[in-house]
Amino acid sequence: MTQKTTNQREEEILRELHRAGGSCRVSALAQKLSVSNETIRRNVKTLQERRIVRKVHGGVHLNEEVIEPPFENRLSSHADVKTALAQAVAETISDGDSVFLDIGSTTAYVALALRNHSNLFVVTNSVFVAQTLAMRNNNRVFLAGGELRAHDGGAFGAEALDLLRRLNVQLAVFSVGAVNSELGFMLHDLEEANIARVAAENAQVCIVVADSGKFNKRAPVSLDKMSSIDVFFTDSPPPDGIREMLDKNEIETVVVEGKERYAGWSKLLAKNKASPTP
Repeated sequence: MTQKTTNQREEEILRELHRAGGSCRVSALAQKLSVSNETIRRNVKTLQERRIVRKVHGGVHLNEEVIEPPFENRLSSHADVKTALAQAVAETISDGDSVFLDIGSTTAYVALALRNHSNLFVVTNSVFVAQTLAMRNNNRVFLAGGELRAHDGGAFGAEALDLLRRLNVQLAVFSVGAVNSELGFMLHDLEEANIARVAAENAQVCIVVADSGKFNKRAPVSLDKMSSIDVFFTDSPPPDGIREMLDKNEIETVVVEGKERYAGWSKLLAKNKASPTP
């Protein structure tokens, strides 16, 4: 049996905490993961140092700021801002373009903003995105395989990753759970990060879209290869620390306040056109 890495064990602990509603006893975690209580305590100590969990007597709690609300709640949260951001992103996408869209709620708004586009080549691991854009306007939609998660309708695992590796797209659009000045773009789940990494590797241009409410928050997993992100759409100028992080990684920031703020980016995208390769 292959020895699990510390990161893999931590991800298992976080997954069990999410399934348990945010808290669990150390002994219960040890039993579920077939390891000793001491192994759990060592990993919990590391997670606590990163302010992801809080250790209490005999148990572990996820810190409130890293608990991701249900998908339906996130869809209704900051709806006006997400609609404006989504429209701005949609303005950079032309009829006939190829695009990857992830499972985030803001990305769901991007899918809604693309409903009048035609001949799109869409790759996604989100059943919401697939239902929104399939069977309309001559679009081609590829839904990643695997079991759909109950709380957000996302597909993950080997089947999903295999599809993403086989399809190259012009643009990849990602939502994130937090934007941190020290740790960059952050996600709530290691599987989401794995999907994002592979999708970014197979895209010409990578876009992150997040409202300013995510600034200086934290989530359990940092997005790999920040340098692969080309542009960040948001609704408010980032604070100095985040601005420095973006500049360091040469990520263009688009603050959505009017069409003039992103018209130039549309022209830049036109230089990055490439046909999808199934």
